[in-house]
Amino acid sequence: MWLLYATGSAIFAGLTAILAKVGIRHTPSNLATAIRTVVVLGFAWLMVFVVGSGGTTSRLSTSTWAFLVLSGLATGASWLCYFRALQLADVNQVTPIDRWSIVLSVLFAITLLGETDHLTTRLGGIAIIAVGTWLMIERKPVEGGTPRSWTWLLYAAGSAVFAALTSILGKVGITDVESNLGTAIRTCVVLVMAWLVVFVTREQRALGSIDRRDAVFIVASGFATGASWLCFYHALQNGPASLVVPIDKLSIVVTVAFATLVLHERLSRRAAVGLVLIVGGTLLMLV
Repeated sequence: MWLLYATGSAIFAGLTAILAKVGIRHTPSNLATAIRTVVVLGFAWLMVFVVGSGGTTSRLSTSTWAFLVLSGLATGASWLCYFRALQLADVNQVTPIDRWSIVLSVLFAITLLGETDHLTTRLGGIAIIAVGTWLMIERKPVEGGTPRSWTWLLYAAGSAVFAALTSILGKVGITDVESNLGTAIRTCVVLVMAWLVVFVTREQRALGSIDRRDAVFIVASGFATGASWLCFYHALQNGPASLVVPIDKLSIVVTVAFATLVLHERLSRRAAVGLVLIVGGTLLMLV
C-alpha cells in the first residue's frame, strides 16, 4: 500500500507546482505560500478528526515533538524558496533543481538512517538523476533577449536542501505518531513560519488586492499539496525513505506534462534528455 500512496503523492505534487505557478503571477510568493498553508492546515486536521488520532497528541514524546517541529521548519523554508523560484523562472527550470532533494534524501537515508539495502543500485540511480538535473539547468532569455539572472537557481537549490531535510526529519518524527497527525502538527509550524515571513516582508498589504483568479489557483494548489502530503507521509510511515522519496519525485513527469500543455513551456532537446535520465535514475532505484 505504501507504493500506491507514494504514487498518489507524486501526482498531487505535480499538480501543485502548476496550480501555484498560475496563482503567483500577480501575487507575492510569500503571501501565496502563507495562504496555501492555511488550506493545507485545514485539510490536514480534517483528516486527523476523520481517523480519530487527535486524542493521541498528549502521548507524543519530547523527541517526536522536536523532530516534527524541525521537519515543519524545514518544510516552511523549502516552500518559501520553491515558490519564490517559481515566480522568477519557468516551472520546467525550477522543478528539476528541486528534484536534487532526491539525491540528498537518499544520501541522508543511507548515512543517517542506515538504509543500505541495494546500495550500489541506489547510488547509481542518484548519479543518473544528478546528471539529468544538470542537463535540465538552462538560463532562458526573457523578452528583449536579456537572459534571466541566476537568482532563481539559488532559491531552487535552497528548496532542494530543505526538502531533503524535511523527509529525513519527518521519517524520524513520525515513528511514534499517526501519519495524519504528524502532518497536521508539522503544518502548524509551517503556518506560523510562513505568516511571520509575510509580516516581516510586509506582503500582508497585498491581501485586499489579490486577483480572484489567482486566489482560486492558490487555494487549489493548497488542496493539491494537502493531498500530496497526506499520501507522502502515510507512505513514509510504512515504506523506506530511500524508496518513497524517489517515487514522490516522479511528480516531475506530471509537472512537465502540465507545464507543456497548460503553460506552453517547451523543453529543449538537452532538457528532454535530462528529464529522461531523471526518470530513468528514479526507476533504477526502485528495482
